[in-house]
Amino acid sequence: MKRDLTFVSHGARCAAWHVPAGSDALAGPGGRPCVVMAHGFGGTRDSGLLNYAEGFAEAGIDAFVFDYRGFGDSDGTPRQDVSVRRQRQDYHAALVAARRLPGVDPNRVVLWGVSYAGGHALVVAAQDARVAAVVSLTPVTDGLASLAHVVRHAGVGRLLRLAGHGLRDAARALTARPPHHVPVVAEPGSLAMMGVPRAQEICASFAGPAFRNEVCARAALKVGLNRRPTTFAGRLACPVLVQIGTEDRIAPAGAARRTARKAGRRGELREYPVDHLDVYAGPGQRRVLADQLDFLARVLDPARSPR
Repeated sequence: MKRDLTFVSHGARCAAWHVPAGSDALAGPGGRPCVVMAHGFGGTRDSGLLNYAEGFAEAGIDAFVFDYRGFGDSDGTPRQDVSVRRQRQDYHAALVAARRLPGVDPNRVVLWGVSYAGGHALVVAAQDARVAAVVSLTPVTDGLASLAHVVRHAGVGRLLRLAGHGLRDAARALTARPPHHVPVVAEPGSLAMMGVPRAQEICASFAGPAFRNEVCARAALKVGLNRRPTTFAGRLACPVLVQIGTEDRIAPAGAARRTARKAGRRGELREYPVDHLDVYAGPGQRRVLADQLDFLARVLDPARSPR
């Protein structure tokens, strides 16, 4: 049973759920392990993340699932503004809050991220040596590679259209006018940050009521600047599981493979014949979760030697 709670990140209240472990299967002298989780890009905690959190809880791992500032049930303005810097700050604040949860071992807290957050988790873990492990699912790890991936699948015209909308939104921000939004997902050929076949049907299978299919268009201007996740992989002091979709039209598989290699002996790579949105519900989600549970059971074993 999930419990509502809040924590503060840079002066703003962030909403979170604590899903306590259903057993002490992985409990150690310091308490139970915990996974800190957030959504990718413009997603919210009620959109598919509980499918993972509840699986972790059944295996004896607490889960701490939160919304970024400006999204879902969290405070913060402007709303629906995707900021890499703020989202990573929120991850750091969530780590602090999770380590204070009753019964949680502060030295066995894992970072879990999907899509954009899969990259955030790598960076934040490299900055916080106490992180016990990372699960990076269909991660965006290289902004320039992501732009090239968009061009391959949707053509340069879509990229230029998004850039135009981004400039319009940036101009509105400079003159203190309300943001100009674009959809997060839509069918290929439509204007959206992500063009995915059967987008509405797939999103309807997992998106919760807090999810809004729109973000500030200025986000389109920042994608290419998000190059840092892959450069942090070699600095990780903990094990990392990188899971990629070989059919992914959003997050380039090649960039994620390179990131896993950069993690060296600490990195594990798993590949699945799925597209970007197929990991939130259904068979793809269940297969991905099974591998995450296997990985976490190994790296969080209380009898395991300290790294």
